[in-house]
Amino acid sequence: MESLIKFVQDEFVTRKDLPEFSAGDTITVYYEIREGEKVRTQFFRGTVIQRRGSGSSETFTIRKMSGTVGVERIFPVNLPALQKIEVNKRGKVRRARIFYFRGLTGKKARITERRR
Repeated sequence: MESLIKFVQDEFVTRKDLPEFSAGDTITVYYEIREGEKVRTQFFRGTVIQRRGSGSSETFTIRKMSGTVGVERIFPVNLPALQKIEVNKRGKVRRARIFYFRGLTGKKARITERRR
């Protein structure tokens, strides 16, 4: 049964060309917002906390600080409104899911940049 689901996902779900990114990277996600008949592009820039799932049901969570309040947003990889993703900085972290990042503020919340 699982192989049948994987086959259908591979054949019929269109994959977008997204850059390689992982937890700790700072990315900018551009996506469309529909307001009535108007369509506008909005962006969300923050640090990737996690990537979870596989195939067409894969999602990633981004966290940014808006003033003193932390804002997190979960994006499906195959979201039709997703236009593009830019990788701004590659971060060096040891974990795939950096939930400890939520509790850090100020200089402790900095992630060192990975060398290429």
